[in-house]
Amino acid sequence: MINHWFSTFGFGMGRGKIVIRRIDNSTSRQVTFSKRRNGLLKKAKELAILCDAEVGCVIFSSTGKLHEYSSTRLRRNQQHEVTEESKFWQREAAVLKQQLQNLQQSHRHMMGEELSVLSVSELQGLENQLDSSLQCIRRKKDQLLFNEIDELNQKGKFIHQQNIELSKEINQIREQNMALYKQVVGTNKNAMHALSITEDPHASIDLQLSIPVQHNDTESRVQSTNLDLQLH
Repeated sequence: MINHWFSTFGFGMGRGKIVIRRIDNSTSRQVTFSKRRNGLLKKAKELAILCDAEVGCVIFSSTGKLHEYSSTRLRRNQQHEVTEESKFWQREAAVLKQQLQNLQQSHRHMMGEELSVLSVSELQGLENQLDSSLQCIRRKKDQLLFNEIDELNQKGKFIHQQNIELSKEINQIREQNMALYKQVVGTNKNAMHALSITEDPHASIDLQLSIPVQHNDTESRVQSTNLDLQLH
């Protein structure tokens, strides 16, 4: 009833406040973006004209598409800055190109190529430079060799020390074996002499088995007959 009364007498209720948040519906979001983008660019253009201001506006959509506006003077300034920057990088590229050519030529000279274009003083300077480089290379090589020799010496000392320790352990084991052998010999001395075992722990033991003599049956019968006659 109240809304109808206001509309009847020409009183509008006015627009409600819009909550600023992300629009979930993709279609509505795209429509809103297009409308507000056009409005923003229009306002930027009007501001530049009405106030004689330099205005620039850059907008990227959710898909990454660029939309921009800039006033005439700002565009000229941007173009001027781009031109100056391009010239700067062109000069830098030319300097780097010249440096690369000089390095390549110097490398060819060091390799003994294209020497005919050099003067006597330039050749002398090249020779001095090569001599200096060779001295640096020799010093580096000698240092590496000394380091390797020192490392090998350290390894040799370590191995020698290990050999000494192993020799000590072997001698201890030999002494223990000898003490055990003497203890066994002292306990069973009679048995050892009976078996003809020397005191040398490394001597071998020779055991011989005697083969029993077998008598034939005839000799056995003769001896038995003689025994019977003696009894009678």
